[in-house]
Amino acid sequence: MNTVAQPAVLGRPRAGRGRLATASMVGTSLEWYDFTVYNTLAALVFNHLFFPSVDPLAGTLLAFSTYAVGYVSRPLGGLVFGNLGDRVGRRAVLMITLVLMGITTALMGVLPTYETAGILSPILLIALRFVQGVALGGEWAGAVLLSVEHGDQKKRGLNASWTQVGPSFGTLLGTGFIAAITMTISSGDFLSWGWRVPFLASLLLVAFGIWVRNGVEETPQFQQLSDAHATAKVPVAEVFSQHWRRLLIAGGSRIGSDVLYALLVVFTLTYVTTVLNLPRSLALGAVLAGTAFNALSVPLFGALSDRFGRRPVYLAGVVAAIVWAFVFFVLMDSARPLTIVLAVVVGLVIHAMMYGPQAAFVTEQFPTRVRYAGSSLAYTLAGIVGGGFAPLIIVALYRHWHGTTAVSMYVSGALVVTAIALLAARETAKRPLEG
Repeated sequence: MNTVAQPAVLGRPRAGRGRLATASMVGTSLEWYDFTVYNTLAALVFNHLFFPSVDPLAGTLLAFSTYAVGYVSRPLGGLVFGNLGDRVGRRAVLMITLVLMGITTALMGVLPTYETAGILSPILLIALRFVQGVALGGEWAGAVLLSVEHGDQKKRGLNASWTQVGPSFGTLLGTGFIAAITMTISSGDFLSWGWRVPFLASLLLVAFGIWVRNGVEETPQFQQLSDAHATAKVPVAEVFSQHWRRLLIAGGSRIGSDVLYALLVVFTLTYVTTVLNLPRSLALGAVLAGTAFNALSVPLFGALSDRFGRRPVYLAGVVAAIVWAFVFFVLMDSARPLTIVLAVVVGLVIHAMMYGPQAAFVTEQFPTRVRYAGSSLAYTLAGIVGGGFAPLIIVALYRHWHGTTAVSMYVSGALVVTAIALLAARETAKRPLEG
C-alpha cells in the first residue's frame, strides 16, 4: 500500500474544515430530508392521496412500495456516477447529483393526486422516485470521499462521519418542518395543500449546497491520479473483477444499520398512529428527539473508531442493536409518551454506533482508482436489501403475524449479516488509504 500526498490543487488553497464538512453533509441532508418528508407523508396521508379505497395498513404498504422504488434505481446511479466519479472527478459528479435530487424533490410537490389524475398520479410519483434514486446512487460515495481524501488521514472516521450526520440533520429538518406545518394549519388544509410545502422547500437546500460545493476543489488524491493518467478505464468492471470480496464486505456492513433505521424512524410513525392509535404529534416528537441525539452521536462514534478501530465500535453497535430490536417494542407497547420517546432515542444512539464508523469503513475498502465506484455500488446494492424494502417487509410481517416478534427477528437477522461482514473484514482505521 502507499499513500498519496495532499498538496493544494492547481495552487488554490484548500477549503477549510467547516466548508468540507458542510459540503459533505449537504447532499445527504437533502437526501434524507426528502426521504423523511416522503416517509412521514407515506405513513400519514399518501395512503389517502395516492392510494385511496384501501384499508389504512394496505395503503401504507402501497405507499412504502413507491419508497422502495427510490432504492431499486440507486444501483443504476451507482454504475453511472461511480464510473464518472473515478474518471472525471468527485467534485463535478457531486454538483450534478445535487441538482438532480433537488429538481425531482421539488416536482413531487406539484404532483396531482389520485382524485385529480387517477392512476397517472401514482405512476408519476414512482417515476420521480426512480429518477431521484439514480441521483442518490451517485451522491453518498462522492460526499464521503470529499472529506476522506481531503482531510487529516488520522481522522478519517471523524471526517467521513459528517456525511453520516446528513441523514440525521435531514430527518430532523424534515420532521420538524412537517411538525410545524401540522401545528399551524388544519388537518383539512394539510391534506389539501400543506403536504406540498416541504417538497418545494427543498430547493433552498439545493441552492445552499451548490454555493458550498462550488468553493471546494477536487480532492488531491484523485487529482494526482488524473495527472498521472492512472485512472481506471472502466472502474465498475474493475470493482466486480478485482474487488468483489471487498464489495460484499462493504455492502454487508450496511444492511443491519439500514433495517434498524427503518424500524426506528419509518415504522415508528405507522406503529404509533395506526396500531397504538396515539397522536401524530407524539410519533413526530419521538422521531425528532431521536434524530437530534443521533446527529450528536454520529461524530462521536466516528472519532472513537479512529482511536479504537472501525470494527470494535461497529460490532458493539450491532450487539446493542440486536438487544434493542426486542426491547423497543416492550417500551412502545406501554403506550406512554416518555417510554415511546426513550425507545426511539436510545435506538438511534445505538444506530449511531454503527453509522459513525460506517462511511470511513466502506470507502477504505477500495483503492483510489475505483473508490468512488466501489463505494457507490456497496452503498446502493446494500440499500436495496436493507433500507429499500425494510419498511415494506416490516409492515408486511406485522400484518401477517399480528405481532412484533417477527419484526424483531427480521431486524436481528439483518444485523447478524452485518456482524458477519465486519468479522470477515480487515481493520482499516490505522492503515493508510490505498493509492
